[in-house]
Amino acid sequence: MIRRRSRRDEPTEGAPAGTRYLLREKLLSLGDDFWIENDRGERAYKVNGKAVRLRETFVLENSSGDEVARIKERKLSIRDKIAIEREGHPDATVHKALVGIRDRFAIDIEHGADMKAHGNVVDHEYEIERDGDTVATISKKWFRVRESYGVDIASGEDIPLILAITVAIDALTSRD
Repeated sequence: MIRRRSRRDEPTEGAPAGTRYLLREKLLSLGDDFWIENDRGERAYKVNGKAVRLRETFVLENSSGDEVARIKERKLSIRDKIAIEREGHPDATVHKALVGIRDRFAIDIEHGADMKAHGNVVDHEYEIERDGDTVATISKKWFRVRESYGVDIASGEDIPLILAITVAIDALTSRD
């Protein structure tokens, strides 16, 4: 999808400072591809939707087309889970929390502190936290573009990992 940037795409007042990316809602259908743009309207990452036999797989690629993360649904588990792999190794697992199914997600990090997502996840108004610190804020309020939402990532955070987590949460909630 080619999209020209307009003044309507500008972040609105009151948006927090940080590295911000624009994602489109409802584009995580099996086989769909879409671009994640930075706050300057430049294509920064591509989500390549791949149809695999028993599960959904998305590949997060940088603007040069190099794979930076593989996001794979785990169907053979009690709870819905999506695994994030980088360089062929497990990096994180995103799953719905046992309590508050629609508004809480646990994010198990393979080599680091676990995270959680909470808020109004279905409406794209939530935060991702680690040890009580907000590492990313997801909101529709910063952009006037319909069916879009922003991901504001705190300074020093692993941008591809946070974007992969956001895509995983979107995939898990879009099926409800």
